[in-house]
Amino acid sequence: MTTTESDEVRASVDAFRSSIATLKDEIAKTIVGNVTVVDGVLMCLLAGGHALLEGVPGLGKTMLVKTLAEALSLQFSRVQFTPDLMPADILGTTVIDDTKAGGKVFEFRKGPIFANIVLADEINRATPKTQSALLEAMQEHRVSVGTRTHVLEEPFVVLATQNPLEMEGTYPLPEAQLDRFFFKLHVPFPNREELHAILDLTTGATRSERQPVLHKDEIMRMQSLVRRVPVARHVQDYAIRMVLATHPEGPDAPETCRRFVRFGASPRGAQSVLLAAKIRALFEGRFAASVDDVRAVALPALRHRVLLNFEGEAEGTKTDQVIEAIVKALPETKVSKTGADVGLS
Repeated sequence: MTTTESDEVRASVDAFRSSIATLKDEIAKTIVGNVTVVDGVLMCLLAGGHALLEGVPGLGKTMLVKTLAEALSLQFSRVQFTPDLMPADILGTTVIDDTKAGGKVFEFRKGPIFANIVLADEINRATPKTQSALLEAMQEHRVSVGTRTHVLEEPFVVLATQNPLEMEGTYPLPEAQLDRFFFKLHVPFPNREELHAILDLTTGATRSERQPVLHKDEIMRMQSLVRRVPVARHVQDYAIRMVLATHPEGPDAPETCRRFVRFGASPRGAQSVLLAAKIRALFEGRFAASVDDVRAVALPALRHRVLLNFEGEAEGTKTDQVIEAIVKALPETKVSKTGADVGLS
């Protein structure tokens, strides 16, 4: 890389960090704490992926998504998922409309999925038929209705929420849909100081107004920069071996995985790990992803892609425990039988 190219890269990384810092400051006017969750949602946006936010009621999951939408100059829509919600209520439907000449014409009325940021509130309350309506939109960023295919405007991100406690009236998300979420983020309960700050913000006489600080073109440029971040071969190999280790038959699978896991993460999981590692590197001002970046994003990228077997569920094992065991046991480089480090070429 020449000096000029290096200077351009440094300027791009600095501009990226400045934009992210401005966006986080705007979000912090409403959202207290939850730094890890906010970072995770921003990573999903920058990777062109989707996030599943899980937490008990009242933790601000919906407020976080609405705040993000207000801080970005993007089109926002919200879908409240209920058992009687139909696919057409999300995707849209074709209707017969009158023309000025007095004739009839078929016209497609777009549903709420046609937005840049879509809040799927309590997504596990909808039936599997309705949940499956999101599969094509989340993976291919397009919608097929009848014989026509409609392309969704970029950037496009689905931010879904669900409550892990209530079981009655809910439908577990199918594995195919879970795999389409870039991250699954656990929203924690706030501590004492954070609760004080929340009450000060929400029970006082004044409320801070949020202003859009990033526009569509800026977000698209940031997404493009993420894709250009280089990854050394041994870092990519580490991410691959981590995903393979989530499979009980994998060569690096720890005993916890072999005993409690039925099926591990898909190749889409490896893509999520590597893209998230690139974004984390940019967050820290580096234009190269490291093994530490891969380790840092392993939990949100893989926790929803690891399926436990009957013994694991009976023992109360959490997928986070399995992934943490993998991160702890997995060597940074794989030594071959000849003594050479695999992936360093």
